[in-house]
Amino acid sequence: MARPGREAMTDERSFESETAAYRAELLVHCYRMLGSATDAEDVLQEVYLRAWKAFHRFEGRSSVRTWLYRIATNTCLTALDGRARRPMPTGLGAESSDPRIPVLAEERLWLQPLPDAALGDPSAAVAEREDLDLAVIAALQDLPASQRAVLILRDVLAFSAAETAGLLEMTVAAANSALARARKTMGEGTRRDGRRAAELTERERRVFDDFCRAFEDHDVDGVVGVLAADAIWEMPPFPGWYRGAAEIGVLTSTQCPAAVAGDLRMVRTVCNGMPAAGMYLRDGDVWRPFQLDVLTIVDERVSHVRAFFDDDLFPLAGLPDILHGRR
Repeated sequence: MARPGREAMTDERSFESETAAYRAELLVHCYRMLGSATDAEDVLQEVYLRAWKAFHRFEGRSSVRTWLYRIATNTCLTALDGRARRPMPTGLGAESSDPRIPVLAEERLWLQPLPDAALGDPSAAVAEREDLDLAVIAALQDLPASQRAVLILRDVLAFSAAETAGLLEMTVAAANSALARARKTMGEGTRRDGRRAAELTERERRVFDDFCRAFEDHDVDGVVGVLAADAIWEMPPFPGWYRGAAEIGVLTSTQCPAAVAGDLRMVRTVCNGMPAAGMYLRDGDVWRPFQLDVLTIVDERVSHVRAFFDDDLFPLAGLPDILHGRR
């Protein structure tokens, strides 16, 4: 195999030095656009491939960061073309479900969380995490793709109207009109309502620990005890959702496959800046990935649990693919 020439190696080093620092924030941008951590990872690879192929033509008329955002945004828009939005069960418009009715999965594109571990060094994207609440990401998915892009570029990333119009190859007037419509659709009530994992008080950390321990001990009363009275539980790909601590207790006792203490193990992590835990289910002498729980904790109670049955999220969260031995 021929070795790359000195010029090619120099270009590769130059490209890496110019673009590497933006990987984490571009991953977050792709995630906001797509509502899927796994899709964002795939699209980001395409973004860097396109950028590498075009690097020799980059003339420096804008910053490297702006140039990369142009490529990333338009790659996401192409990926979104003709694709249905990614909802959470609570966003389907149905009333809360009866926990006594067996759950049935529904094939559709569901919203995913973004594990913080996928961003690499936590300091690399700390500023980006302020607007990563799952409720905000879900609301973004209700916007047409072009409006979503304009809103993110203007209100999250603080690009100017002219820069945004240039990135999306539209007029400034069109960009401003799309922004106004997007802001009206988003409205109020889609902002973070729970503390980030790094901001939990000592008491809130104990609530999180108690939540995990209750599942490991097969203690349904313990699960109910840490929930807010009007807590919400949802778990894509199952389209139903459940409201109220008592109802969630019934759901846990009747539909969770765990039967005794030790059937479940919980490994703590962070997703979208929020406390989360990988739940593992016993399979003989080992425990395998079962669901990834992302928690909202308000007033020292768990007010919302979003449980994702998606094994592909575990490696992104830095979680092992199998657990051995005792906890």
